[in-house]
Amino acid sequence: MVYPCRSDNCKEEFTTERGLSSHRIKCRHYKIHEAAALAKRKEQAKNLHNRRMETLVKAKAEQEWMQKQVCSAEDELMDTVDHDGVHQNPPDVHRLLSPSPPPIIPVLTNAGRPCRTYRLPARYNDIQPEGPAPLPPVINLPPIAPGSYALPRVILHVRDSMRTDLNSFGILREYPHRPSYDPDSSVSEENLSNYPSQLPVANPPDLMPQPAHLPPWPFRNMSIYLLMEWMITGGNKKSVGEIDRLATDILGSDKFKLEDLAGFNARQENKRLDLSERHNPENPYSQDGWIESDVQISIPTGIKDTSGCGKQFSIPGLHRRSLLAVMKAALADVTARHFHFSPFKRIWKPSFGPEQRCFDEAFTSDAWLESHNALQKQLNEEGCKLEKVILGLMFWSDSTHLANFGTASIWPLYMYFANLSKYFRGKADFAAAHHVAYIPSLPGSIHDAIMAGSQKAAILTHCRRDLMHNVWDQILDDEFVQTYQHGFTMECLDGVWRRFYPRIFTYSADYPEKVLIATVRSRGTCPCPRCLICKADLHKVGQVRDMQSRLSNARHYVGDIIQRARDFIYKLGQNVAGAAVERLLFAHSWVPTLNTFAEKLGPFGFDPFVMLVVDLMHEFELGIWKAVFAHLVRLLYAAGPGGRLVAELDRRFRQVPTFGRGTIRRFSTNASEMKKLAARNFEDLLQCAIPVLEGLFPTPHNEIVMTLLFRLAEWHALAKLCMHTDSTLTRLEMITTVLGRELRKFSQTTCSAFSTVELPKEAAARGRKQSRQKAKATDRSTEPAFAATRIPTRRAKKLNLSIYKVHALGDYARTIRMHGTTDSYSTQTGEHDQARMTRDAAPAGTAGKSDPLPYTEPSQHHHISDSRKHGQDIFSFGRLFPNDPATKDFVPRLKDHLLGRLLNRDYDGDEEHFCDADRNTVRIIDNHVFSTKVLRVNYTTYDVRRDQDSMNPRTHCDIMVKSPETGLDAHPFWYARVLGIFHARVLHTGRAATNRSVQHVEFLWVRWYGIQPGHRYGFKVARLPKIGFVEEEDDSAFGFLDSSLVLRGCHLVPAFADGRTSALLKTPRSAARHPEENDDWVAFYVNIFVDRDMFMRHLGGGIGHQTAQQNNMHAEEMDMDVDIDEVGEGSVHDEGNYPGQPNWGTNGEFDEEDGKEGRDEEEGDDEDDEDADDDDDDNDNDEDSEEEDFGPEDGEGGPDDYGEDHEQNYDDL
Repeated sequence: MVYPCRSDNCKEEFTTERGLSSHRIKCRHYKIHEAAALAKRKEQAKNLHNRRMETLVKAKAEQEWMQKQVCSAEDELMDTVDHDGVHQNPPDVHRLLSPSPPPIIPVLTNAGRPCRTYRLPARYNDIQPEGPAPLPPVINLPPIAPGSYALPRVILHVRDSMRTDLNSFGILREYPHRPSYDPDSSVSEENLSNYPSQLPVANPPDLMPQPAHLPPWPFRNMSIYLLMEWMITGGNKKSVGEIDRLATDILGSDKFKLEDLAGFNARQENKRLDLSERHNPENPYSQDGWIESDVQISIPTGIKDTSGCGKQFSIPGLHRRSLLAVMKAALADVTARHFHFSPFKRIWKPSFGPEQRCFDEAFTSDAWLESHNALQKQLNEEGCKLEKVILGLMFWSDSTHLANFGTASIWPLYMYFANLSKYFRGKADFAAAHHVAYIPSLPGSIHDAIMAGSQKAAILTHCRRDLMHNVWDQILDDEFVQTYQHGFTMECLDGVWRRFYPRIFTYSADYPEKVLIATVRSRGTCPCPRCLICKADLHKVGQVRDMQSRLSNARHYVGDIIQRARDFIYKLGQNVAGAAVERLLFAHSWVPTLNTFAEKLGPFGFDPFVMLVVDLMHEFELGIWKAVFAHLVRLLYAAGPGGRLVAELDRRFRQVPTFGRGTIRRFSTNASEMKKLAARNFEDLLQCAIPVLEGLFPTPHNEIVMTLLFRLAEWHALAKLCMHTDSTLTRLEMITTVLGRELRKFSQTTCSAFSTVELPKEAAARGRKQSRQKAKATDRSTEPAFAATRIPTRRAKKLNLSIYKVHALGDYARTIRMHGTTDSYSTQTGEHDQARMTRDAAPAGTAGKSDPLPYTEPSQHHHISDSRKHGQDIFSFGRLFPNDPATKDFVPRLKDHLLGRLLNRDYDGDEEHFCDADRNTVRIIDNHVFSTKVLRVNYTTYDVRRDQDSMNPRTHCDIMVKSPETGLDAHPFWYARVLGIFHARVLHTGRAATNRSVQHVEFLWVRWYGIQPGHRYGFKVARLPKIGFVEEEDDSAFGFLDSSLVLRGCHLVPAFADGRTSALLKTPRSAARHPEENDDWVAFYVNIFVDRDMFMRHLGGGIGHQTAQQNNMHAEEMDMDVDIDEVGEGSVHDEGNYPGQPNWGTNGEFDEEDGKEGRDEEEGDDEDDEDADDDDDDNDNDEDSEEEDFGPEDGEGGPDDYGEDHEQNYDDL
């Protein structure tokens, strides 16, 4: 069949519909034809609008006339009353006044639900992400003639601040001065997409680096170079595709010669490659190779020594790179073309309300802008007039086990450049992580150098602290300090010379490493590395005094006091933990270790405590939430004897459906056991916990738990946003206050009502630990195995909120304002790089990654395969499922749907119904529709990125569309379950036809959900929206949907407490159900926390959600009631409305119309502080490793790697 273009002046013809579609996208004549047709349709719509307005004017005039009649009747009625107030023969009022209409009683279905009027969903404008508006042109002012100055010349620091124009999302940039280079001036669609692109992105030829020498360096010929390149690239898991690449790109290359491989040895060539990484004059590229050196530490001897040197001990194995060499190599790399050299403020000017500041990247943060301002005020280097640019450094470190068994470990130090966007840093193909050091551990021989005694453990801990800072003393060498102060010059890829000044902005690590860097002891009187809050006040997060204390009692380095303490130890021979030392350091939890960062960079204004940013993964996902969930399981054991409630919890979690490509995974094991769970698994537990735990606790504890879970999920979603505005940060501060109060309420009310004991896993782990300690004391190695078989008595276990990680909740909003959003400096970034290293180290031939989805243009709204392999007669649906409400009137309904679309009807909310004569004008070619398995929908996220959802009728089958309903009781979205994905070839005949050629039409067969009547939901009442299938008696229970109306997929979790029913669809075997199902869940909860984009769609205020912005930003602030019990503690906030609140009302409805990374998938850190969770890493299969899940008991030491610096067991919460 031939498909012509059908536009004026274009005679192109095609044999396939896809070819025709591709041609029309590029055809200039077709665009002119479409523009003319669009103008005609607009004119028709305008005429229709005018006719409607005339009708409205007439109706208004009639209403005013009736009002005048009513008023005259009332006047006549008043005239019948005399001055004494006595009626004088009143006229017939009922003749003059129409009776008031009776109250409308809603029509109920057989199930008792109000019948809902269904209409076609509203269309939305799918706006594509775009880069910033271009910079305004340069205005060249005429030069001032010499001698024209009337006054003496005065030098002032003037900011040449400038603003760009608004883009289509209302975003502009405010620069402190005109930037010399804008890496976002030509951003591609692929760089604005979160899902991976399979199309190669070409590098601009003028920005490509020019190496000093070409391959085959360091190998002797090109044949070996090509073969070794194939071995170390393309993934370590050599698949069929890799073999094809070997045959085509290597063996088939004209540069490959078999005779060049004479004497080839892969081990020798690998060794040659390793040697090339070191400082080698023959290396033509860079001098940023590895340096191996020893680290010297001083061991306290307990003897007076005026030199204060102690006993010197050398620790081998420090591998490091010169930071200056790494910086120069990074600026010469091709990725430097994406570096931002000029900071700016990102401003959002919505169509409603005042403009707001956006917080996302590090180079838009307050810390960067302040550093840039200070740098510009700094005097130029002598004779240098180059542009002064900040090179932002971000560090990560994380000690990790390397094997399932044994003690092999590695402690890498990564460095990222904050000048590079976080979206590029997160891409694996950018390889943005720079490994700058591998930190050694104390060798076993150090035990021989330390005298035995009661102080040996304290000395070991002291040596570990000194080791860390002596390592940093070598990393921050004199060359780096000189560069920090005076900068270095470099020619950039755009050909411009600049002077770069390195500045350290963040250091991301878990709590044990934080306290090492901050030279603070954990579990001390002041355990926070950023402020001096007392341990007794850690639980008061969110209260006024707590928030004020963080600023007024910020931690500042006291080098003179620490040096005095070291003199006591090394010169006077005092004990490391002796009374003389503790009198100086104990009050504020200092340790006798000089802080290298403060000592070397402090004179230049650097604050080492500000760089220790919050850690969402360890502090919340593997910290607070893990501890709360564990205690909820303890409460279920206490509330339901025999563990029946825990068994119900596990059963429900196993029935939670999955969502996305790894967004919500299957809970295949018992969730209550928390066995081998990573941080991403605990995140999934939190996002799905509300429906699962509903009804398991008695009243009023059920309500307390539901509110707590909602606030935890809300806080987590806000803290993990990739783009914040002033309003969302204000809300985060408010929710922090509310969450702190809910945690205290949960602890004081629900937790105190039950007697909770250790979980069986905790008791077993404690028993194994005690048996090993006893065996060590008695030197009997056989007893641990015997004792491990005995389960000790389960101790009482309470929830403890006086923990650093609870206190850290209050620092997130301030840290985001200072350094950008948490995804920029999350420890998950370091975990990602560790996972990549693990994959690279895995043997070839193991299972590889899952195949990526076929490529879809980001600019397309959706993609449905046009395959015709699975055709089905349209009349067969009724034959296959007789007496099925889902297939009732299948063909007439389908033709009604198609006819409405073919006629280009404006969807104003009225569902179209046509007569048989009109339906007969729609001809479905061969009476066949073609089914396909997958619908992929692209959408613009709240942070103005492009993302994709994949739906299919078998698993991920739930979708959401924009609701056309308005008013106080309107919900912004409608929800439906996809029963089938189809396309067909349709021919429209008749006088009303606008296109008489065969057309390709895509549509969905759906089953509609409806809002649960009477259910109160929303952010104010802390409850999820609740929906259910529409009853089969409703004519709109099933229908067809234009696939272009789909916003995205949604995650619906069954309301387990409501159970299942067959009343909604009485037919046992129905096309609307899976073959093995005979009934439905009574209701579902809309999981608004499934990802950040879904959260912002329901909260409102997402910049990328153009259709949903206005709904919530106009919301008034809720009154924050004062909690009388906490007034004395300084709290002023309570439950209620907050700035930037959503418009869910107290009646469970929205007040107005409308309100997802790459997914973070970090495994728990087996060296984590309180968690010490071997289950978080798949590196430990030993049964005895379970004790590490809950760490040491209160007052006991942690793992040997950290000694007393290991924080208290967080699961003691």
